This record gives sequence, structure tokens and C-alpha cells, in this order.
Amino acid sequence: MHELMYGDVKAAADRIAGHVRPVTVTRVDPGAFRTAQPDPLGEHPRQAYELYLALEFMQYTGSFKARGAQNFIQAQREAGALPEAGVTIASGGNAGLACAWAAQQQGVRATVFLPATAPRVKVDKLRGYGADVRLVGDEYAEALAACEDFAATTGALPSHAYDHPLIAAGAGTLMDEIHQQIPDLDTIVVAVGGGGLFAGIATAAQAHGIRTVAVEPENCRALNAALEAGRPVDVTVDSIAADSLGARRAGAMALHAAQQDGVTSVLVPDAEISRARQLLWDHHRLAVEHGAATALAALLTPPAHAPERELPRNRSAALQGYVPGNGEKVAVVVCGANTDPSDLVARTSQAPGRE
Repeated sequence: MHELMYGDVKAAADRIAGHVRPVTVTRVDPGAFRTAQPDPLGEHPRQAYELYLALEFMQYTGSFKARGAQNFIQAQREAGALPEAGVTIASGGNAGLACAWAAQQQGVRATVFLPATAPRVKVDKLRGYGADVRLVGDEYAEALAACEDFAATTGALPSHAYDHPLIAAGAGTLMDEIHQQIPDLDTIVVAVGGGGLFAGIATAAQAHGIRTVAVEPENCRALNAALEAGRPVDVTVDSIAADSLGARRAGAMALHAAQQDGVTSVLVPDAEISRARQLLWDHHRLAVEHGAATALAALLTPPAHAPERELPRNRSAALQGYVPGNGEKVAVVVCGANTDPSDLVARTSQAPGRE
């Protein structure tokens, strides 16, 4: 596997310039997410820090995936490597949407394989981009196997959802844009599924001297498990955020990036992911998917919730929650909005006293 370098990210930025939306970054009031539960945002002066949200869910197709897909297809076209059968991809939804969108822009056929459990909103949007949608199995790994068979028999060019240098490099362009808006940023917090976004962001962040916090659901911990094992390993997938963070195995590039200095791996429970998603709606009217709320959940999860089990003595220790230091400048990537917001509206309307 190609080791992702910062030069790959810079090349991707040049390639996709003008073809994707620049990220919007907004500063958050330190007390905006204060709730009845212990909250590190503003309640304790010694923990006061500056919080920013990188609103990448406003990207084309509703997620950061548009960056990698655009970089992948443009690079393949430049190399004359696009076959008549077009491109194919296995995806929990967002990567497929981005691939179909980029392919449609370039006049290329796209065949997308998804688990049958993928949200209907994503399936409908895929078909809206003109993709041939195939629903296979209940997990990403099953859709991936079907996609690989399709590529082998038709000659279609496979585009991986996350473990490809062009995909990860495209995602990493997000970090450069955030750094341009916050030059003295200390920490970037990002959710991890298979690890394409994380690998790109961590690679660019290291070049700028910025630490990276990699956040996963407790029961979708492919990267954390890979760190413990020292190699990518299969994990069980069972989380409210599994539709976008449900990779059974982390990519090799993600593991390499996570093993570098300045990276911390943390896990958060589903309850805190749901709470973070609801708070984004209650306080900012941001309707995002659970995977996009997972990064914020790391800042809202009280450390006292840490699981009661012995942890390895290394950076892969399953820490729960991230507590920034005094004065630390932290940016949280809010990465996707392909969700059905009806449950947010319903719960908010049942909560008297909320604006």
C-alpha cells in the first residue's frame, strides 16, 4: 500500500480546486452545548478552550467524500485509466454518493454496491446521480466482496471507499483549508470509519504541527483495534453510526497515520453520539448523520464513563472522551449530513422549554 505523503494532499488540492466547495469553519460559544451532564465546554475555567466546527457536511453530495472521489476520477482520467465499463465502488452510502456525483460530472458510468441496511435517503440520492445501485448483504464487507466480483468480470475500475491514496489525499485537502482559516490551530478531532478521512487529515495535520484525535464508536473500533494489534484486523460492527463508520477493517494507510506522533485514538458510546447529534440540532439547527456527530461526542463524553477493563499501555488505549487543555484551539470535523432528520424534529418538539 502506498504510504500517504503530504505531497499527495497538495497535489489533490491543485487537482480539485474549483470543483469542490471550500469548507466553512465557525467558532462555537464555549457554553453552547452545556447540559445537565458534566460538560467540558465552559463549566470548568481550567478546561476553557476555543472550539470550532468545520462544516464539511455542506460539501457536494452532503459529505467530505466528494473531495476524494473528485480527485480519484480526475487523476484516472489524466492517466487515461478510465475503462468503458466505468467505475464501481462499495460503500455504506456517502462514498458511493460522491463517486456517482464525480462520475456523472465526468460522463462516466458508476455502479455502486451498498449494504441492504443503507439509509433510504442515500439510496434515493444515488439513483438521482444516475448510478446503478446494487444492494447486497447487511454489512459493508459483503457489499465490497460483490463489488470486487463485478470489477473482475466487467473490467470496471474499482474505487475504494477509503483505503486508496487518491481518496485519502483528496479528503486531506480539508485539513489544509481549516489550517488556512485557523493558522494557530492546536487539535483537529475527526470521526473514523475505514480511515480515509482520518489518514488524509492526520497526514496534513502532522505537516502543520497539529495533533489529531481519532474518534470511533465503541462497537465500530476498526482503527483502535488495528493499533492494539499492530496490523489491520476484523472487528464486529454494531453502532448507531455504523451506516457511515461501520468498516469491519481499517485501511493500512489509516493505521500508518495513527502510529505517528501527535495522534490519539478514543472511543465513545452510542448514547453520547446520539446526544451530540441532538445538541447540534438543538443549539445550531444542524441536521447531521450520527457518524458526523461522533467527533463532537468525544468532547462531550465525561472521562468517568471509561470502560472498566484493562487497557494496553500505548496510544491505542481505548480512552473515552477527549478533554482539551486550557486555551487549546480545537476544530471538530462535522463530516456528513445524509440523514433523515425526522427523529430530530420529533424529539425537539417533545422537549418543552427549548428554543
